Amino acid sequence: MLGAALAGPGAAGAADIVANPKAAPNKIEQCIGCHGIPGYKASFPEVYQVPMIGGQSAKYIEAALNAYKKGDRLHPSMRGIAASLSDQDIADIAAYYAQQTTASPK
Repeated sequence: MLGAALAGPGAAGAADIVANPKAAPNKIEQCIGCHGIPGYKASFPEVYQVPMIGGQSAKYIEAALNAYKKGDRLHPSMRGIAASLSDQDIADIAAYYAQQTTASPK
């Protein structure tokens, strides 16, 4: 009981989320425009190589999206996109990309 109290508010809610990669195709439209194009370079806010996220671990993708959502990662486009995602959306998207390989179609 004390452990649950120390976990803080929202800890139980996060534990209730079950990732569903089959729900992700309706949520990834904003992702594939950059992350689904091999060799794509974005020009905002500066020119950089956009990483391919297929095959990344779900934990990494969830952590990255949550960091953008909180403002810990500072890319303005990604922050805007992540801010629009619920915790369930993030889990579904992370599970979807984690089950792909870098050669999988996006």
